[in-house]
Amino acid sequence: MKCILMNKNTEVLMAEYDSGLGVFTKIYDVYNIDYAPYIIKSFYNGTDVNDTSFRTNLSDWFRGRGIPSWRDKLDLLLHRLDISVSSELLDKSFGLSLSDQYWLKPIDSDILYDDINFFDHDFDYSEFLEASLSRNSKTITKEESLKTPNNTTDGMLKKAWIIEDGTRYLLKGGYKNEVLQPFNEALASEICKRLGFDHVEYTLDTYKDMVVSKCPCFINKDTELITAYQIRNDMKRHDNVEDYEEYIKKLENNGIKDARNKMENMFILDFLIMNEDRHLNNFGIIRNVNTLKWLDVTPIFDNGMALNVDYYSEGEVAISGQGRFFYEEKPFDEIIKVVKDLKRIDINKLKDLPEWFDELLHKYQNITKMSDKRINLLCVLLNRQINKLKSLIENS
Repeated sequence: MKCILMNKNTEVLMAEYDSGLGVFTKIYDVYNIDYAPYIIKSFYNGTDVNDTSFRTNLSDWFRGRGIPSWRDKLDLLLHRLDISVSSELLDKSFGLSLSDQYWLKPIDSDILYDDINFFDHDFDYSEFLEASLSRNSKTITKEESLKTPNNTTDGMLKKAWIIEDGTRYLLKGGYKNEVLQPFNEALASEICKRLGFDHVEYTLDTYKDMVVSKCPCFINKDTELITAYQIRNDMKRHDNVEDYEEYIKKLENNGIKDARNKMENMFILDFLIMNEDRHLNNFGIIRNVNTLKWLDVTPIFDNGMALNVDYYSEGEVAISGQGRFFYEEKPFDEIIKVVKDLKRIDINKLKDLPEWFDELLHKYQNITKMSDKRINLLCVLLNRQINKLKSLIENS
């Protein structure tokens, strides 16, 4: 298929796309490389449009818009969708997403972005939602159910976009048989709210026989999410704290105010809930797709992989795993050291947080079947982290 890669209404490049293989086989011309996905621009050398590595990276980027191979129970989802591989979904809705404005326009089509984008236009999500999150679901019967932004969701957790009162919300379940992740998202939101951190608001909802987290889309039709992974791709890699410092400088040089404080807020939150999964694709910046201006650091989002208790004995809680600091895995006690001014945090605002979390976990206990012992362990661990942060603040 001969097509044009579009960024909203701007033509980026013309290429040949083989939907069967899921790759771009030829690039005919490049029109506006500045409007290309950030990571694709960093691969462009400005000379040979059919440079093999550039074409391969373009294919990898587009394929990466599909549901990943490590999605929980992906084989079951594909069976219910009646497709063989997740990349087939990219053909159903021009590759459109709710995280950015990129799409593939067939060369012989006069269709416009305003005709098809999922920010302005509703989509049928009911069957996809059931196929993604329900334990028992039939094969999808309506072709319209495959024309949704659910085709371009990232991550390992079962999830689905829905619409309520005109707002796009993302529902996420737990991983495999784990039920804690949605509660961690709600806990993270409560911490951010109390401490004044910019964040995506997660609440809890129930879908059939499970508890799910629910958050609004923080991108609109004039903006895009550019992940830290994309930004770091065109910067020198050090595998130490220099990566962080260069990243901060990059953001500041592009006009983002308070970049350091906002990044520090994210690591403070990760310390408190012991978030093990702060990888380079769940933070970044928001860019205006019309002007290409960098607007702000993304609000804090995707905090579910936290509070992983291994065992509890005689008042001591042991956890498995460490935190993530750019390319490194490091103890949480080490990561928190990047925060230059802990005294700006009013730790007293978290005084009754363990009790709040205990009440939340017990509220849904009839659904999650989480034991009283486990709930107690989680609250003990949370209380321990609050006290550790309080001590660090007092001694800083």
